[in-house]
Amino acid sequence: MALSELYTKFNRVWIPDTEHVWKSAEILKDFQPGDKELEIQLEDGTELQYPLEGGEKLPPLRNPDILVGENDLTALSYLHEPAVLHNLKIRFVESKIIYTYCGIILVAVNPYKQLPIYGDAVIHAYSGQNMGDLDPHIFAVAEEAYKQMARNNKNQSIIVSGESGAGKTVSARYAMRYFAMVSKSSSNTRVEDRVLASNPITEAIGNAKTTRNDNSSRFGKYTEISFDRKYQIIGANMRTYLLEKSRVVFQSENERNYHIFYQMCACANQPEFKSLKLLSADEFNYTCMGGEMEIEGVDDQVDMAETRRTFNLLGLNENFQMDIFKVLAGILHLGNTVIKAQNTEKSTINSSDPHLEVFCDLMGVNMDGMCRWLCHRRIVLSAETVVKPQPKERAVNARDALAKHIYALLFDWVIHKINKALKVPGKQHSFIGVLDIYGFETFDVNSFEQFCINYANEKLQQQFNLHVFKLEQEEYMKEDIPWTLIDFYDNQPVIDLIEAKMGILDLLDEECLFPQGTDKNWLQKLYNFLGSNALFEKPRMSTDSFLIQHFADKVEYQCKGFLEKNRDTLYEELVDLMRSSQFALVAEFFQEEEPNSGRKNIKVTPAQPRAKGVNKQLRSTVGEKFRSSLYLLMETLNATTPHYVRCIKPNEEKLPFEYDSKRVVQQLRACGVLETIRISAQSYPSRWTYIEFYSRYSILMSQSELKSEEKKQTCRMVLQRLIPDSNQYKFGRTKIFFRAGQVAYLEKLRLDHLRAACVTIQKHARGWRQRRRFLHMRDAAITIQQYIRGKKKIRQTVTALALKQGWAALVIQRHCRGYLVRRVYQLVRIATITIQAFTRGWRARKHYKKMVAEHKALVLQKYARAWLVRRRFQTMRRLVINVQLSYRVQQLRKKVEEQNKENLSLMERVTSLSNARAQGMEKVQALEAELNKLTNERMALEEKERKNTEEAKQAVALLQNENKKLIQANKALEQSLKDTTQQMRDNFENMKTKLMEDLEREERLRKVAEHNSELQKEDSEKEIEALQEENRKLREERVRLQAQLQEDQRINAEIQEQLQQLTKHVKVIPDLRKEINSLQMQRDEADKTMKAQSQQARAKISVITRQLLGEAKEEEFIRRLHEEVSNNNDEVDLLSAFDEMEKAANFSLRVMENQLREQKDAYESRVETLVYKNEHLNKENKQLQAFFQEKSDINNSIAQEVTRLTAENMVIPELKQQVSELTRNKHELETQLQDQNIEMTDLQLAFEKEGLQRRNLEKRILEMERSRDEMERQMVDLREENLQLQKVQQSESEAKNKLRQETTHLTAENMDFEEQLDMKDRLIKRLQDQIKALQTTETANQRAAPAVPKEYLGMLEYKKEDEGRLIQTLILGLRPRSVGVCLIPGLAAHLLFMCVRHADYLNDENKLKSLMHNVIFSIKEVVMENQENFEVLSFWLSNTHRFLNCLKQYSGEEEFKKQNTPRQNKNCLKNFDLSEHRQILSDLAINIYHQFINLMEDALYPMIIPGMLEHESLQGISSMKPTGFRKRSSSVYEDGEDHARGQSYTMTSILQQLSVFHACMEKQVMEPQLQGQVIRQLFYLIGSTSVNSILLRKDLCSCRKGMQIRCNISYLEEWLREKGLPGACTMEMLGPLSQVAWLLQVNKTTDEDAAEIKQRCSELSPVQIVKILNSYTPIDDFEKRVTPSFVRKVQALLHERDGSSQLMMDAQYRFQVTFPFCFSPQALELLQVPSSLHLDFVTRI
Repeated sequence: MALSELYTKFNRVWIPDTEHVWKSAEILKDFQPGDKELEIQLEDGTELQYPLEGGEKLPPLRNPDILVGENDLTALSYLHEPAVLHNLKIRFVESKIIYTYCGIILVAVNPYKQLPIYGDAVIHAYSGQNMGDLDPHIFAVAEEAYKQMARNNKNQSIIVSGESGAGKTVSARYAMRYFAMVSKSSSNTRVEDRVLASNPITEAIGNAKTTRNDNSSRFGKYTEISFDRKYQIIGANMRTYLLEKSRVVFQSENERNYHIFYQMCACANQPEFKSLKLLSADEFNYTCMGGEMEIEGVDDQVDMAETRRTFNLLGLNENFQMDIFKVLAGILHLGNTVIKAQNTEKSTINSSDPHLEVFCDLMGVNMDGMCRWLCHRRIVLSAETVVKPQPKERAVNARDALAKHIYALLFDWVIHKINKALKVPGKQHSFIGVLDIYGFETFDVNSFEQFCINYANEKLQQQFNLHVFKLEQEEYMKEDIPWTLIDFYDNQPVIDLIEAKMGILDLLDEECLFPQGTDKNWLQKLYNFLGSNALFEKPRMSTDSFLIQHFADKVEYQCKGFLEKNRDTLYEELVDLMRSSQFALVAEFFQEEEPNSGRKNIKVTPAQPRAKGVNKQLRSTVGEKFRSSLYLLMETLNATTPHYVRCIKPNEEKLPFEYDSKRVVQQLRACGVLETIRISAQSYPSRWTYIEFYSRYSILMSQSELKSEEKKQTCRMVLQRLIPDSNQYKFGRTKIFFRAGQVAYLEKLRLDHLRAACVTIQKHARGWRQRRRFLHMRDAAITIQQYIRGKKKIRQTVTALALKQGWAALVIQRHCRGYLVRRVYQLVRIATITIQAFTRGWRARKHYKKMVAEHKALVLQKYARAWLVRRRFQTMRRLVINVQLSYRVQQLRKKVEEQNKENLSLMERVTSLSNARAQGMEKVQALEAELNKLTNERMALEEKERKNTEEAKQAVALLQNENKKLIQANKALEQSLKDTTQQMRDNFENMKTKLMEDLEREERLRKVAEHNSELQKEDSEKEIEALQEENRKLREERVRLQAQLQEDQRINAEIQEQLQQLTKHVKVIPDLRKEINSLQMQRDEADKTMKAQSQQARAKISVITRQLLGEAKEEEFIRRLHEEVSNNNDEVDLLSAFDEMEKAANFSLRVMENQLREQKDAYESRVETLVYKNEHLNKENKQLQAFFQEKSDINNSIAQEVTRLTAENMVIPELKQQVSELTRNKHELETQLQDQNIEMTDLQLAFEKEGLQRRNLEKRILEMERSRDEMERQMVDLREENLQLQKVQQSESEAKNKLRQETTHLTAENMDFEEQLDMKDRLIKRLQDQIKALQTTETANQRAAPAVPKEYLGMLEYKKEDEGRLIQTLILGLRPRSVGVCLIPGLAAHLLFMCVRHADYLNDENKLKSLMHNVIFSIKEVVMENQENFEVLSFWLSNTHRFLNCLKQYSGEEEFKKQNTPRQNKNCLKNFDLSEHRQILSDLAINIYHQFINLMEDALYPMIIPGMLEHESLQGISSMKPTGFRKRSSSVYEDGEDHARGQSYTMTSILQQLSVFHACMEKQVMEPQLQGQVIRQLFYLIGSTSVNSILLRKDLCSCRKGMQIRCNISYLEEWLREKGLPGACTMEMLGPLSQVAWLLQVNKTTDEDAAEIKQRCSELSPVQIVKILNSYTPIDDFEKRVTPSFVRKVQALLHERDGSSQLMMDAQYRFQVTFPFCFSPQALELLQVPSSLHLDFVTRI
């Protein structure tokens, strides 16, 4: 059908309007070809004649209301500017929806209000969804980019554009937040947090308040978010473009500088900012120009804290931050520098200017130089260099240029540091780029910045056009539709005009090369070279501007300032001054970058490279750099898959949800949205899938067409019948393509058909109603006629006499019948009373007899039970006494045996100690032999020394002879001899110097040795003190043991007396006494042996001492030492011996020192030194002899002490203590002998060379350390042995006390037992006689009675080694579908509990714990292995719950025994409390329950939205609508056939799945309450998922969809009733969904409707109610939209309601599960073990 044929009566069109851009009108008369005017009526009722230009240009048609408000603009039938503008207005103003698709573009309108649509729940809702499945959103674009990156392994880009204040920065921030949420890294680096943390920093240094936006980005930014192979964020990189440097030094009215300056001024009073000398923002020139110091609702101090926090989060420390703040503070102070004009050609700066002084101090530059070069300039001529003063204007420009340059360099440096912080180790696999760049700009005054911005937008628009064209071509080729070339706007000529050779930028750069170049000259060149270009115009009324026809609009640019901004001039003198700064950061900024140097100063990867500050002839211009960076950006975008977000600013006043059509249409034209619409409209803009077409227009099909199973062929036939012109549509593989207006025509046919159907239905309904009313009235009239005619007939036939006679007969009959009835009643009453009297008497007598009999029986029972209880008690008492007696005797025997074993072990220990001592003596003998050997070696060395002395004397004599010969030599050689002598003297001096150095080195070594000796001395002193303390403790222990020995002797005497009384009962005590005596004898023998060995040791030590001392003249010294030792008392310790040893060691060191010093003298003095050393050795031998004598005396005293203690002590542990003391002394003696041998060896080796002496000293030090370690080990061993002896003695004393108590107690009890035994024997004889008499009668009865069957106790017995088989059979290897398990539900739980009962019956704690542990562990293992097996999880959830119930039911606790039978109470656990295991089992059951729920939710979740919301369970109720370019689930099915073959879920699928779940739970006989909790959780998932989907899908918010949902809810309710499940609490989970369905169906017009909504929708939050009302979408023209005024009414009513501000329901919420106790009537003793389980190793008890 031709488009002109659609201009018929009642259709609506759009006509231009100056105020609203477009306004709607209705056609009053059909349009005929050739008409010059069109009769229309405006919405206000005004009629007018709309002129048509040549009868061809008709006004654009308006879409049907059913298509208005669509998610995708391409779904509109008529694609043009007014349709787009109107659709956006409806969605934004009425539905409060800010996002709309336009093909591949997401249009985002700034709401100027915080909306609850960006929470984490919304992110999770969009994650994993196809684009178009949910309502348009920035998260949907981000998810599409992320999914395509992961699926196609190709880099992606999101291009966010729009003018200032449109919300570009916020949109980019939300996209980055989405990536951070859905791709969180598994490591602890938290890269995504750092990526997001870069936003506050870049906004602080790059954003500012403008008249259009409070947080306007004054630079372009491209952020690359890097991902690894797992598609997790590993880092990011940022590029920047065209920072607005001029804002640093100038702001327009009501604007601000960059935020960071105001944040610093707000924190000026903080301590860390004191050094910057900051003032308030209104006191700095650079921050107060615009007059706006604050932004409403923004706290600069809080923002500063956030900025610093994000710096720290990125790892940029305080020093880094303070460097930034110093530079920024310097810029502020530089702006306050006052420049005065001396005259028109000269300016000056006061040298004491405080702000300039602070600037120079912060920047580290020379103040005089700064004052000079701000006001002067050096001009280099061919012959000389001239310094020229500058006027004030140029000086101010130079100051501002310096400030701008410093800020730009600082900005790039900060970006570089952020990139460095965001770069983490790891290889980038792919990336998603987010481009936040300025949109097309046109102002009243447009300068160089607007020119660059519009140039960038031309490049982006060209890339966008090519991408849209490419997608259109791919779509046509994919659907096998012939491709026809589409004419689209190509802006390449405009780009060539700007960037081509001899273009605008080329001419601008050329003019900048001339020193005297001006803006006027450049503009004249543009007129000359480009005047003939159609896209370049010269204004008629201006001579300093030019016009360019951009793709969006024609823009006029003022040429003033173009050259200055393009040059970005900064004087070289200022650059050199800043380069010499003492502030390293500033000096680095201005360093010249050498070619090929590879340095990366502050050269950021930003697309805008840093300007070089040196060679002005060779440096690039701003335009050239911007063109290069733009080229790199376009290369990056062309290598990625782009996604477009166009941000729209709805009004200039920043009012929430206010829509200015003029401003919006300007931006739509500028951002490319209308160009996308135009390209789509040229071909086939409307595209429907065959399924959508069939569902929507099946109402237009005939019955034969509906019966056809080939839906695609049916659609072809219907469309060919309805639209004969085949050029108006094309059939693709999966879609039908329509030209503009054809869908509207189909909608018109559908609406007409529906109207006709409605008329027919109304006609028949009204006729039926009238017929029904007529028939009712007719029936009523006939009934009235019947009554009237009957009345008349009665009046004619009946007389008054007949009436009286009839009445009299009735009265007589009444009285007669009453008399007869009363007579019968009296007879019956008398008989009843008589019977009752006799009956009650009989019952009373019977009751009395029964009471008497019961009383007598009670008396008999009382005496019989008392006799039985007494007999049972006496029997039990006798048994207990016998058991106690036997048990105590056994215990006493065990104790005696243990004592014997301990005595044997002590004897073995004594034997081992004596063997050790014998070995020690052997070692002493070996040492003695070694000492003899050393003595012989010493004598050999002395002989060798004597021989060496004689040889030395002979050598001296020879030397003297040689000297005489030399004196008699030739006198002629005397001079040469003198020379030789002088030379020898020099050599001697050198040798002397070397010897002195050697002497100093030896002196240092000696000091080191002395220091080591001092350290060893201190260690020895400490060890001696420790030994003294140990000795003192041993003496105290000896005294205590003596007292204890006396006490033990007394106790032994008492024990012997008591043991004599127990000889009748215990036969082992005399043996014990014999063993004790034998131990005492062994101890005496050991003492004697020890004394003999001690004497032998003393004798050998004395012999060794004499051998060491050698000469007889030392006898007096030895005797004197003996006398000193004998005068000491018993407390003499080892201190004196160690003192002597220290003296000897010190003296030997002094001798060695003298020796080293005297060895440097002549050879003759060395002999004297050896003699002196021999004498000193003799003295040391005397000291050693005294020392050994003293040790011998000490050993004698110790031996005497041991002898005395041995005589007094009768306890074996005392002997062990003495033996340990002797062993310790022996080890000490051996250690001292070793030390002395080492010292002797060192002294003998002292005659060797100096190198050998040093090695000997080191060996001596090592040996002393080893000896010290040996002494420490010996002390530790002594302490351990002492502790062991104390423990042994303590245990012995305790055993003796217990033994004494037991013997006393047993003696007393035995006497009582003997008396009782006599009485019991007599009683037993008497009872035996009675038993024999009873047995004879019982035998006779048994012969006649039948056999009694076995009685089982409800327990299963198994062996400990079969526990693994039991667990394998009942848990690990058990299958839910086995025969026995299916026949007996809960069989595994009952069998396991019967095993537990048996372990409890045996009172075997270890067996019970092992069984319970293995059961719990095995159930966990089975559950973990079968996490995806629903049947196994259901089986073990049921059995774990039943096992837990068994533990409760048979625990013996009163709350669980109430319903038990007596037999079940008898089966309760007797010995163990398993409450702890019950808790563990409860936790295990909770874990299984959650896995069970997760598995069911995973299976049910994919069915919920298709089955509950999309499937038409009521056929014909709802119908599909076109979805535009973004088809629902387009990524799932490639064509219609695949869609038909794909799995489609319905409401039946949900019910079937729920039935499967319920059947499985019923099969395992899961408790009904637990089943109810499971079904409740599943219903909550259904309700919450459905509500969330409705909130995010506008296409589901319709009246018909509400009917569909309520029908599906009724199916679920019917399913609950059918399964017999509790419906009340379960259906509450669907309450929110039910209220949503009701809200979609209810009227939404009046105040009463609003009040009813408030009352009925109690489970929905106000945010959700408003969202549904705003999203309500009519399916047909018969429905009406919800007016904004009604939404405001509902909001006002809901304002006071307390509710969550969250839009989404928490679908992941889990209700707390409880496992109720359920009584089981199953009798354990009747439970049979199925043979199929193969439990042959288990026995029923």
